[in-house]
Amino acid sequence: MEDLVVGARSRSGDGETDDGTTGEGRQKARSFWKELPILLGIALLLALVIKTFFVQAFSIPSDSMQNTLQAGDRVLVDKLTPWFGSKPQRGEVVVFHDPGGWLPEKAEEPNAAQKVLSFVGLMPSADEKDLIKRVIAVGGDTVECSGNGPVKVNGKALDEPYIYPGNTPCGDKPFGPIKVPEGRIWVMGDHRQYSSDSRYHQDRPGGGTVDEDQVIGRAFVVVWPVTRWTSLPVSR
Repeated sequence: MEDLVVGARSRSGDGETDDGTTGEGRQKARSFWKELPILLGIALLLALVIKTFFVQAFSIPSDSMQNTLQAGDRVLVDKLTPWFGSKPQRGEVVVFHDPGGWLPEKAEEPNAAQKVLSFVGLMPSADEKDLIKRVIAVGGDTVECSGNGPVKVNGKALDEPYIYPGNTPCGDKPFGPIKVPEGRIWVMGDHRQYSSDSRYHQDRPGGGTVDEDQVIGRAFVVVWPVTRWTSLPVSR
């Protein structure tokens, strides 16, 4: 009889068990661990959708865009507006796929974790076959630069305050006049004497220009490091 009373006390009141927990508490804990994989899956799906259709993070690998961008900066790229027919415009800083032979072979492959996280957009792209440059001329434009510059588009000299201090507009690589084919763009780095851009690939298909279809989107903000947070306006 006494044992029965003790047993009743251990399960009386609010349903507390011998270990001090309630049946309701255990059910909540089990429910949380069951739902956690679903919540993680939804979060990853949302991240993938955002990366695919809206914005994507990219890491700046070199100093070719100084002083606008520094090596190690992280930028966000707008991938949404191209879905609505937006085309690259003069003065935009854009990320684009390697047109072919612009980049050397990668020395080191990203590990599996980096590939997965970059695939869903939780870290900057692990694909080093992407470049970032400024659009100088678009399809139908005639672009040229002689001597110490300036760069001219359709005969009009460009005002380029973003050029790296001490560089000349031509960057010791005069070119043109070149008529940019329709559907293509002419790109250059802001650090003219440190950028392997359109000027250096005129012997390749496209004559140094980049197909608009290779453009991923416009870089519109620096988000990392926080001390360098800034927007990237279009400079025409």
